Amino acid sequence: MLIGIIGVLVFLAVISLVVGLARRSPSMIEARMQDFRTRAVETVEGESDLGVPFADRVLVPGIEALAKGATSVLPARVLANIEKQLVMSGNPMSLNTYVVIWMTSVSFMAGLVLAAVVVVWGTIGLQQAVAVLIFGVVGWMIPGTWLKGRVKARQKQVIKALPDSLDLVTTSVEAGLGLDAALARVSQKSSGPLAEELSRMLREVAMGKMRREALIEMTDRLGVDELTSFINAIIQAEQLGVGIAQVLRVQADQMRTRRRQRAEKTAHEAPIKMIFPLVLFIFPAFMLVILGPAGIRIATSLGGT
Repeated sequence: MLIGIIGVLVFLAVISLVVGLARRSPSMIEARMQDFRTRAVETVEGESDLGVPFADRVLVPGIEALAKGATSVLPARVLANIEKQLVMSGNPMSLNTYVVIWMTSVSFMAGLVLAAVVVVWGTIGLQQAVAVLIFGVVGWMIPGTWLKGRVKARQKQVIKALPDSLDLVTTSVEAGLGLDAALARVSQKSSGPLAEELSRMLREVAMGKMRREALIEMTDRLGVDELTSFINAIIQAEQLGVGIAQVLRVQADQMRTRRRQRAEKTAHEAPIKMIFPLVLFIFPAFMLVILGPAGIRIATSLGGT
């Protein structure tokens, strides 16, 4: 019995020795060799970067550096306004990309006019400098005008889809669905910016954000007054404990009334807007058709006499 216990202890001691030797810390020479291998691998990887296209190695870092320099010069208020408009337009590009396009537009317009002035006149006077400045301002305004137009177009899509979407939400809630389920049904059955923003809002709520905060952030991303009033009514109804179905019914009626009023307003503005093409294009053609033969006859009779 004693011999068996001694044998087990010896076996355990040998196993412990083998494990300790296997886990021993590397020596200084081994550590330096491992460091050399790591540096060699990094050097080979650095050399393999030469196979990356020239645009990715040079142009993209250069553009990013230019964008960082431009954003560091521009005021924080201007950058915040641009970033807000980019969010309202659906994030077509990043802030750095927009700033680069902005600076490129200014440089291109001013540089093009400057080159034309130098080629034509050879010198730059006060009038030529004013022309270059004017075209530089035009280049400064082009990206902002494009971005504002994109924001307005997206808001028009939301305004157009809002009454029908609100009717669907009201019908779904009155049928027994919850507000989140009704909004999810709207996002599934429709398409466009409103459906995308509703899907994003519901994902944020599912990840743990409060529904009130998610709804307010959605209104900030869209910037539509009708949607803001609708969301405020829902939040107030939840705070006061009012029935959500009744609030949705009232909001749906108001949305339909506003849509009818917008249609009537557009119909009343149509005759006024038609005056300019009538005066510029249609009336001159009428005058030419009516007075043309008379003018030809008068010219013929005068030439004959």
